[in-house]
Amino acid sequence: MNTKGSLFVTRPGLPGYTRTREELVASARALFEVVERGTVRFRIGQRFPLERASDAHRALEARQTTGSTLLVV
Repeated sequence: MNTKGSLFVTRPGLPGYTRTREELVASARALFEVVERGTVRFRIGQRFPLERASDAHRALEARQTTGSTLLVV
């Protein structure tokens, strides 16, 4: 397919799906609803106090993390 120029890669971005603030708010509400229902799950791999944000960055850069990394205020 690529030899005829029909193969390409795209990278979707949020502005392509939410052009107005109202669309952004509606999308956020829909996401939070499915998270609350348990339809979408995520795993928090580690938590760092905000004062240790630099440690969190080092762990991320060193690929020592899994799942989501939270900074706790």
